Amino acid sequence: MELNSVKESVKESAETDVLIVGAGPTGLALAVDLARRGVRTTVAEKAERLFPGSRGKGLQPRTLEVFDDLGVIGEVLAASGPAPVQMIWKDGGRQGEHHMFDAVETTPAAPYAGTPRILPQWRTQEILYARLTGLGGEVSFGSALDSITQDTAGVTATLSTGATVRAAYAVAADGGSSTVRAALAVAMAGESVDPSSMLVADVRVPALDRLNWHVFPADAGFLALCPLPGTDDFQLAARFPDGERPDLSPDGVRALIAARTHLGAADVTEVLWASDFRPRAALADRFRDGRIFLAGDAAHVHSPAGGQGLNTSIQDAYNLGWKLGRVLRDGAPAALLDSYEEERRPNAAEMLGLSTRVHRGEQRRGAATQQLGIGYRGGPLSEGAAGALEAGDRAPDGPLDGGRPGSGRLFDAFRGPHFTLLSVGTDTVLPPLDPDAVHVHRLDAYEPYGKGLFLVRPDGYIGWAGDDATGLADYLTRC
Repeated sequence: MELNSVKESVKESAETDVLIVGAGPTGLALAVDLARRGVRTTVAEKAERLFPGSRGKGLQPRTLEVFDDLGVIGEVLAASGPAPVQMIWKDGGRQGEHHMFDAVETTPAAPYAGTPRILPQWRTQEILYARLTGLGGEVSFGSALDSITQDTAGVTATLSTGATVRAAYAVAADGGSSTVRAALAVAMAGESVDPSSMLVADVRVPALDRLNWHVFPADAGFLALCPLPGTDDFQLAARFPDGERPDLSPDGVRALIAARTHLGAADVTEVLWASDFRPRAALADRFRDGRIFLAGDAAHVHSPAGGQGLNTSIQDAYNLGWKLGRVLRDGAPAALLDSYEEERRPNAAEMLGLSTRVHRGEQRRGAATQQLGIGYRGGPLSEGAAGALEAGDRAPDGPLDGGRPGSGRLFDAFRGPHFTLLSVGTDTVLPPLDPDAVHVHRLDAYEPYGKGLFLVRPDGYIGWAGDDATGLADYLTRC
């Protein structure tokens, strides 16, 4: 299968459930989540193929848990690798190693904790795209958004192909310069994190070993070369003095490496992709306008420091996907969709602050940047507490049936579009529940949970918790 081939554009007039504008990681993750729920999507991407660069290369442990649920964790782990230790260089000599990340312990409750994984963004998108097409979905490449309007019953969009798409809902996943956000006149307030320009590029440098993330400090601005697993490539990142614009041409990239490292221009055998930007932090005033939602960079823009941007964007898609599925396929009240902005906007604001502090050297990369502590306590869909957890907390992993051979893990039980009710260390009587919508598992007492009843939402967070089932049935009517 040719992953980057141009697909046939959407038909002249198409009826769909959800129009997704943009086929980056956010749009593709959302499309995968909706496809497995039987929700029809049209994914419109203005480019003629998937994004070719490594840009968002760091995958945090919470994102790996999402990929586990979406059915792509095997491919992601096989194609990625742990973030390498940095090697500091000066005057052509190695000065010693630098550990960028504070150690975080992997436990049965958090199996993907530890060093973030490195995977070039183009490969992440290929994996998600392959999963989407395997579920029967597709992307309409070469289809830019020309206009979008909405009424009380749905959304109407016209594309550059001349096609008209009518959908129940639409999602803007079209990046920091979002056409959809501009059409909605949603403001995006922010600040410059660093006045200096940054260059990022994918290059091949056979003369440099791939055991370390190589860093070259310099008065003119640092330069770093990070090996990209599963490829022969390095991601080049370089900072420029205020006011200086990078030369993005292959010769310009080669000259930059030669000027700031011990390598020569001829050592750079290929320059595959290059881009520049100025680090900034910005947050949309709102994440929803009627039937249209903003997700990913269309809703929040991060400094790349700390690896929060792509990961926060994936969390947006994961939060919104199950809610759209419940409303469109399972008869949940439309008011459920109000919780998307209520939950995700404060979360995105918190991650923006974190990435800015990391960029400015005010905070180390560690437990906070791994996003395992993200939650929705006090949110509109969080009700109750029991044992060691409160509603809104991330649901920990662990052995499913006392660790008996072949019993699997809690993440196995959570995987899929359903809710999961865990009865942990208690034999309390449960009300009648729809077995298709709510899967029930009884466990012995387990320290990360304690004892009680825990209703795990389809996105892996505790929605409801209690010592008995009082209030459980009522909660489910709202979701």
